[in-house]
Amino acid sequence: MTYFEHPLAALAIQLLIRRLGGGWWLGAAIGSSYFLGREIAQAEYRWIETFGHGLRANMPWWGPLDLRVWPKLDQWIDWIGPLVTTCAVALFAQKREPMR
Repeated sequence: MTYFEHPLAALAIQLLIRRLGGGWWLGAAIGSSYFLGREIAQAEYRWIETFGHGLRANMPWWGPLDLRVWPKLDQWIDWIGPLVTTCAVALFAQKREPMR
């Protein structure tokens, strides 16, 4: 996926949640959490392959948060892009909607 596809997919999830009766912030949380979870899962596999000798049991709880398994810019953009985009839309929409 390109750098724009993850934020667009997260926005689609956010809009779907909003249409189903949830709030903008709930949609932002669900849309961006999907991509954050996906990147953390991939980081787990990179850690296991690089430092864990192929065994998940060798990975500490902080393994996927180890900066050594996040060397590429696209690994960061793949979760930061959706997070920033959906939060910006939620903030903008919150300011435009009347208080309930």
